[in-house]
Amino acid sequence: MRHQLRPLFDRIVIKELEPDRMRQSGLVVPPGTRESPPQHGIVLAVGPGLDWWGSAGVDMPVRPGDHVVFPAQAGTWVDVDEERLLVLRVVELLGILERADPPVEGGAGAATRPPLDDGAG
Repeated sequence: MRHQLRPLFDRIVIKELEPDRMRQSGLVVPPGTRESPPQHGIVLAVGPGLDWWGSAGVDMPVRPGDHVVFPAQAGTWVDVDEERLLVLRVVELLGILERADPPVEGGAGAATRPPLDDGAG
C-alpha cells in the first residue's frame, strides 16, 4: 500500500531537487563547504493554512508543483515509502522560482508605466 503525506495547518511537503553545485561562472562548489547553499524543491502538498488566514482573506502562497527555494536548515525530513520528503512551515520558504521572460524593448507588448498622479491639476 502506498502512502501520501498530507500536511496540516500552514505546512507544506517538498521533494528536494538535486542541489546545483555548478555556478554560472563555472565554479564548482564542493560538498561540505561551511555555508550550505539554499536548497531547491518541488511542492508536493500544501496544508489548508491557519484559521485566521481564511478570515483575513489570505490564501497559502504556494501550490503543488511550485518550484521553491528554502534554507538548508529548514523543516524536518521524513521518510514515506522509502522517499525522503521535507515538511516545513510556509514562512520558512525563501521564495518561488519563476521563469523570467526577457523584456521586449519597444515591441508591441512592451510595458509602459502610467504617469504618476501628484494631485495637482
